[in-house]
Amino acid sequence: MLFEDIRTSKTSFAKDPCVIRLGTRYYLYYTAHDGETDLYGIGIAASDDLTHYEILGTLKSELPGEGRGICAPAAIVLNGTVHLFYQSYGQFPKDYICHATSTDGVNFTRDPSNPVFKPTGAWNCGRAIDADVVAFGDKLLLYWATRDPEMERQMLGVAAAPLESDFSAGCWTQLNPDASILRPELPWEQLCIEAPAACVHDGKIYMFYGGAYNCCPQQIGCAVSEDGVRFTRLFDEPMIRNGGPGSWNESESGHPYIFEDDGAYRLFYQGSDDHGKTWRLSRAEIAFDGNGLPYVVQ
Repeated sequence: MLFEDIRTSKTSFAKDPCVIRLGTRYYLYYTAHDGETDLYGIGIAASDDLTHYEILGTLKSELPGEGRGICAPAAIVLNGTVHLFYQSYGQFPKDYICHATSTDGVNFTRDPSNPVFKPTGAWNCGRAIDADVVAFGDKLLLYWATRDPEMERQMLGVAAAPLESDFSAGCWTQLNPDASILRPELPWEQLCIEAPAACVHDGKIYMFYGGAYNCCPQQIGCAVSEDGVRFTRLFDEPMIRNGGPGSWNESESGHPYIFEDDGAYRLFYQGSDDHGKTWRLSRAEIAFDGNGLPYVVQ
C-alpha cells in the first residue's frame, strides 16, 4: 500500500492516518491540505481491502475555534457510530481536541461542546494535538501530545471518559495532572514524542509513537502499559526507521496509527522523501512474539 492525495497540488499531501471498519468497508481518515486556500482538513477515503482506496472528500473546518483547519484524526466505532477526534490547527499554543460523530463514516456532526479536551498542569503549555482513542475496561482513553511551557519539548498525556458517555467536554478526566506519561529521553527521539497510537493486546496497552520532529527524521517506537498511564519502552532503538536513499520514506517514517481487525494488527504511518514537501501513507503488518514484543511481519 502507498496512498497519496494529489487533488489540490502537484505533489501528494496525506498525513496522520487513522483507519476504522464500518460494516464491510474500511475508512481511512487523514490530514489533507488545500494548496489553493492553504487550509487543512480531514481527508476521507474508503477501501474494501485496506490496499486500494477511493477518496470520497474532505471534512473541512467550519467553526472559529478550528483555526486554519482541522487535522490529525483518530476514530473509533462504538455501537455503530463513528466517533472522530481531531485537533484544531494554526492557533498554537491554543489548539485543542474536538469531537464529531457519524453513522455512515462520511457525514459528520460536530459536538456542540467542542473543544472537548484541553490539558491542565504546570508541566505543559495547555495545548493538545494528535489525538488517539482506545477502549480499555469501562473507559475510553484519549491520548494526546502537548509541549512543555517553553514550547520546545513535545510529550504525551492521557485523559479518560466513561465508555457509556457521549464524550463531550464535561466527560473527560485528565489522568496525568502532574507529569507527562511519555517524554523524549532516547537520542533518536531528540526533542519530541508525539502521535500516540494505542491498541489493546493480551490485556495491556501498546503505545506506538513518533519520535523526533517531522523529517529530523521522525521514526516509530513502542511502549507498553498495564494501566494505560504508566508506560515502559520496549526498545531503545526505533521499531520502524526511515527509509534509505531514494525510498518513499527517506526523510521520515512517522505519525503511526495501529488498527486491529479480527485479530490482525496493521500499523499505518506517514512518510516523506523530500523533507516534508510530499507526504504519502503506507502500512506494516504487526505481530506479537511469545514474550509480548511487537514486531514487523516481513
